[in-house]
Amino acid sequence: MKICNYNEITEEFFSKIEFENIDSVKAIIKDVRENKDSAIKKYCREFDGEIIDKFKLTREEIEHAINSTDSKTIDAIKFAIKNVEDFAKAQLNSIKELEVNINGNILGHKIIPLDSVGCYIPGGNYPLPSSAVMTIVPAKVAGVKRISAASPKIKPVTIAAAALAGADEIYRIGGVQAIAAFAYGTETVKKTDKIVGPGNKFVTSAKKQVFGECGIDFLAGPSEVLIIADDNANPDFVAADMLAQCEHDKEARAFLLCYSKTFAQTVKEKAIKYLETLKTKEIAKVSFEKSFAVIVNSFDEAVELSNKKAPEHLELCLENAAQYIDRFKNYGSLFIGSYSAEVFGDYVSGTNHTLPTNQVSRYSGGLSVFDFIKIQTYQIINKNSIQETAKNASILAEEEGLFAHKLAADIRVM
Repeated sequence: MKICNYNEITEEFFSKIEFENIDSVKAIIKDVRENKDSAIKKYCREFDGEIIDKFKLTREEIEHAINSTDSKTIDAIKFAIKNVEDFAKAQLNSIKELEVNINGNILGHKIIPLDSVGCYIPGGNYPLPSSAVMTIVPAKVAGVKRISAASPKIKPVTIAAAALAGADEIYRIGGVQAIAAFAYGTETVKKTDKIVGPGNKFVTSAKKQVFGECGIDFLAGPSEVLIIADDNANPDFVAADMLAQCEHDKEARAFLLCYSKTFAQTVKEKAIKYLETLKTKEIAKVSFEKSFAVIVNSFDEAVELSNKKAPEHLELCLENAAQYIDRFKNYGSLFIGSYSAEVFGDYVSGTNHTLPTNQVSRYSGGLSVFDFIKIQTYQIINKNSIQETAKNASILAEEEGLFAHKLAADIRVM
């Protein structure tokens, strides 16, 4: 971990991953779009080393996966599902259908769930049953009619999580080929209206390239956490939380903003000690060495840096942390107080762990039940209320030179 002062910060601290239209991704998407199942089989063999005859898991295979998963793990998955479901229901209940009378016209909006979604569940470095829960459960709560899930080298625990969360279809495919299949459909994989879920830079590039053919949640890069800690914070907690992000992959990053070099050095030493026995040290060590601690001179500087960085996860390891939360505007999810560890949000507390990285939180929140619904407006204008409406529409249409628009307004009051 690099330690520097506030006035020594370089652009590396704010660096972003560029999700350019990678040529290989473009070629794979084209191949899957044209050759469908045969292309998917080719890329599963090439990238995952798997010879797959049937992509879609049968009910018998799903039941076998559930039964072969340890009962404690099943209980933990169900605990996570219940909390994520309860929070998603509360979110959905926070918005209502609307109807108002304006100038005698009835205007309103309806809340309509999407017909179908494709939930991408990463599985490259580790099986991620938690990502199955986070992507599928809010879709289910929203009322999506068909929920498809796909994951590479899919493990029984991921199959179990996807099934218990409510997936209607589960596919044993991943990578760019899975994104292309969801976007365009194949003989086996049904096309979906929207694709959600995290992934590596190739998956993210694929989501970017198919956007427009279908919807996507957002473009997210490697995982990241930014921790603001005062001198009373527990350095063991901070070190563990930084390593928890770093072990995701070698491009993940952890950032610490604190008030003293002594505290930063203590956190670094604690992390190095934990790395000695950490089973994921091969990945975590690389990421931690590229991570940052910045010594700030004031809380105002910490707020400024945090809002500019717009981190995926923001932890406030501060005394009376709750009193400061209104100062922070850009983050994927906020963890308030030393015991509100990011790991709980990752798994079981109930908020979603599919979050914007790469400064996307400047304009977008994390995945939620709202990603699976549409707010669609309607209007009822009748003969008694049309006079003022038609007159003003006619004026604006004439001003814009759109005379068929003007006619459509005028003809109704002639």
